Amino acid sequence: MTIEKLSEEQITAALDGLQGWQLQANKIRKEYLFKNFVEAFGFMSSVALLAERADHHPEWFNVYNRVNIELTTHECDGLSQRDFNLATEIDALI
Repeated sequence: MTIEKLSEEQITAALDGLQGWQLQANKIRKEYLFKNFVEAFGFMSSVALLAERADHHPEWFNVYNRVNIELTTHECDGLSQRDFNLATEIDALI
């Protein structure tokens, strides 16, 4: 299955539908802050389940109460609708 890389116009339009996500070097990224490490880790566990179900896995970084998530589609060497779908699902967890 071929995954379609989004155009700059499509990316801009999709970003307009997301809260707090930023475009950075062919990725979209967002930082989440939590009350403590347990809440941050719980969030990451929930995201892991979403990502596994979508077969689309984030690049992420966690320190104590902070989780940084980056999404990109390696199969198309850029951003695809898969990234924006997962970002929307991740935001729905909050």
